[in-house]
Amino acid sequence: MNSKQSLFVRSTLAVAILSANHSFAADGNNFSLPSIVVTSGFRGAALQDVPTSLTVVDEQIIQERNADHLEDLINLAPNVNSSSGASHAKYFQIRGIGERSQFIGPINPSVGVIMDGIDMSNIGGAATMLDAQQVEVLRGPQGTLYGANALAGLINIRSNDPTTTSTGHIETTLGTYNTKRLSAAVGGPINESVGYRVAFQSNKSDGFTENDYLHKDNTNNIDETLFRGKLRIEASDDLMLDLTAFYANIDNGYDAFSLDNNRTTLSDEPGHDRQETSALAAKTTWTGHDAFTLETSLSYSDSNLEYGYDEDWTYAGFPGGYSSVDNYVRDNKTLTAETRLISAPGSEFFNGSTQWATGVYYYKRRSDLNRRNFVSEFESARLSVYGQLESSLSEKYVLTTGLRVEHSESEYSDNDGASSSPDDLLLGGRVALEYLADQNTTYYGLISRGYKVGGFNADSSLPANLKEFDTEHLWNYEVGSKKSWLENSLQTQISLFFQQRDDAQIKGNRIVSNPGGGSSFIDYVDNTDEAYSYGLEAEARWKLNSTVSLFGSLGLLNTKLKDSSAAFDGRDAAQSPNYQYTLGANFNHGKGWFSGVDVEGKDIYYFSDSHDQKSEAYALLNARVGYKTKDWDLTLWGRNLTDQDTFVRGFYFGNDPRNGYAATKYTQLGAPRQIGITAKLNF
Repeated sequence: MNSKQSLFVRSTLAVAILSANHSFAADGNNFSLPSIVVTSGFRGAALQDVPTSLTVVDEQIIQERNADHLEDLINLAPNVNSSSGASHAKYFQIRGIGERSQFIGPINPSVGVIMDGIDMSNIGGAATMLDAQQVEVLRGPQGTLYGANALAGLINIRSNDPTTTSTGHIETTLGTYNTKRLSAAVGGPINESVGYRVAFQSNKSDGFTENDYLHKDNTNNIDETLFRGKLRIEASDDLMLDLTAFYANIDNGYDAFSLDNNRTTLSDEPGHDRQETSALAAKTTWTGHDAFTLETSLSYSDSNLEYGYDEDWTYAGFPGGYSSVDNYVRDNKTLTAETRLISAPGSEFFNGSTQWATGVYYYKRRSDLNRRNFVSEFESARLSVYGQLESSLSEKYVLTTGLRVEHSESEYSDNDGASSSPDDLLLGGRVALEYLADQNTTYYGLISRGYKVGGFNADSSLPANLKEFDTEHLWNYEVGSKKSWLENSLQTQISLFFQQRDDAQIKGNRIVSNPGGGSSFIDYVDNTDEAYSYGLEAEARWKLNSTVSLFGSLGLLNTKLKDSSAAFDGRDAAQSPNYQYTLGANFNHGKGWFSGVDVEGKDIYYFSDSHDQKSEAYALLNARVGYKTKDWDLTLWGRNLTDQDTFVRGFYFGNDPRNGYAATKYTQLGAPRQIGITAKLNF
């Protein structure tokens, strides 16, 4: 950020703070914040009562940021990052742990993504904010409830459920870069026992790339159509059935890399990032027994994904160049099934002191890949049993203990003759002690253990010692506090953590020269000798009065990888900025007028564990102003108003014939300044 931009950001924040102080002085009354209910656990619980570090982004914040994808919100969560290498961020990192890309080999995600009970961890491009009600980001291993796909944490997306009264809205957005978005949702009762909700969205944009060779400005475009339908059926007084159907048709371009590291490309065969996903989910809740509630859930998703790009980034005949394209076609199918028993009031163990929950979970995924002349098949199956106890030791202390036992089997084969069929028995869980100091203050200490299954590297050219890698285990030690102040007009949460990774799985790559010029990557995963991280996460919300609300978050993170035989020995992990923050204010000016401003910032970080290239630190300024009535609202918004360059992916290799294919840092740029207007009609 240059000095003028920095001054602009500081001045804007100063105005916000001075306005807040003036309003507070004029009106000394406090205004209570609404309670936020977290749904990721066995029972719904208030955010301030959950003994773990987590961020909740509610529907109001989603609308304020005009978010259409998870990547538009992820910076609000401390110590959470994302990487792209495609049209959207598909891979997420929590506390420095998580994948950054996928090429030939199958991956087991470190960060789970769940949307309406559907596992989206391997198809993150469809993690959109279509009619979203809430996003919950849980940091640290979620080994008891979610198992192997949540080593580093979990992102849980919930859309709006059917309602008992008829409601709906239509929303349209027009913005720079020919951005056009149309969305609608409607729901209500069909009869006394059945409710519905249907949502639709079309999202289009030319993207931020100019292709000088083809004389086009839409080779990195966005073209997405999304649909969701929900039914809630009260089959009897004791039985409720929730059904969800989801469909995504994504036909985005991918033309994001330039030899000159800017938004001007020379590709003659621009790439694409396509995804067609159909998914179904069913959940039943039965309360017909006095001792427990029985919940069952079933989900299935079928995704066809095609990801391709112009490998040389230029055109045939470029001086001294070569011509090559790469393309990956995957067919992903995922099935999950779960049965869960949750204790009912009056059926607690140990003289009524201990609530309990137990369940069985089954997961199966198949992923078939076709790339050039390479074909592979991958299948993974897991069966888990878990249980959790919540014991009131006294009026002040609550002890939570959880355990999960999971058996994992995988099978892999390809037409290069490689095959593997590992299996593993995995243990995870948590122990948390809460101290309820008073009705407004909770302190907690937590020890949790997560795991991520081992596997194999698909490329046949790798040496024998890199063919397979071991299961990773993560120990998380955490202390924190959650507190409500000033008659619940101010809410804060803060946590300190230390994480020890055993047999940490680290992504590496080998670079090989292509015949005729340029380089290609051979991706692989290996285990490092030692890895750990520690840091702080803090968040605050403050409703000063009916006019001003403030919010902020801070993440501090220190990571280390140690392996005497590796180039990254003693270095920070990739995608792990030492700090990141948000700071903002919302204003209600009366008579329907509102405005808001926020800044989000992030430190430098390594793009990869395989080279030393880094991103740059940045601070982005976002603002909005609008008018709202009961029936409609209109918002003028701007993102990255100072037009900062940000980077969502980075590589280091030779691809430019003009410098003799010397190794160079190449980056994919994030979104530049965007300005738009959004109109919404409620009915």
